[in-house]
Amino acid sequence: MRPVAYLTAVALVLSLAGASAVLAQGQGRGRGAAAGPPPTARAAAPKDFTGYWVSIVTEHWHLRMLVPPKGDYSMLPLTPEARKIADTWDLGKSKAEPDQCKAYGPPALMRVPGRVHFHWVDDNTLQLDTDAGTQTRTLRFGAPAPAGQAPQLQGYSVASWEFLGSRGRGGAVPKGTGQLRVRTTRMTGGYLRRNGVPYSEDASVDEYFDTFTEPNGDTWLLATTIVTDPKYLTQPYTSTVPFKKIPDRQGWDPTPCKADEPR
Repeated sequence: MRPVAYLTAVALVLSLAGASAVLAQGQGRGRGAAAGPPPTARAAAPKDFTGYWVSIVTEHWHLRMLVPPKGDYSMLPLTPEARKIADTWDLGKSKAEPDQCKAYGPPALMRVPGRVHFHWVDDNTLQLDTDAGTQTRTLRFGAPAPAGQAPQLQGYSVASWEFLGSRGRGGAVPKGTGQLRVRTTRMTGGYLRRNGVPYSEDASVDEYFDTFTEPNGDTWLLATTIVTDPKYLTQPYTSTVPFKKIPDRQGWDPTPCKADEPR
């Protein structure tokens, strides 16, 4: 099977599985096992997501590598209000705005071409850095957003491990069968697409990250993003993009946010 077709098939399976995945953190102990402190998120990780990854643009090249034309909101389930906002967007005015990072929030960040770096800050906090836009996301395990948390570009992200097919089986969950789930809220509004298609402060993002290794040794990361926005979307919008693992910092090139081309 060709690599692109293989990735697309795997992405479809994972995006469907992610919505029905079952949270089973801490279920690795068998029945009757002695009680003890729950394992840390790092110790319970079903897979190793750390390292550097580069995005591979296998589809929608003109939507990701370039700024789409004004009014191009194909495939997006927009409300009439969102369409009106998108239709009034102007690239020249956008490039002149002080805030150039509106397209680098969680609803769109993983689709921006570039490299990402996952690493542990502590045993229960995973950090995601991007060189495109020089963004940092903090993924907190077991730490819900505190009351009164002010909205910010990257919002507040709560992470968990999800283990597929674990419901009702009991006993240990096989190593390597899980995925990383991240739920993000408390975001400021921004652009779902670089040509001014908006998402609002009411939006939330559910993400599912999974990895697999091909027989030739290439390791891939698949990032499925589900955006829900009661103000600007008529239904959740789902997209899946692939990343390939690369040697440490190979090509790592932090650049500021840009309102025009991503790189």
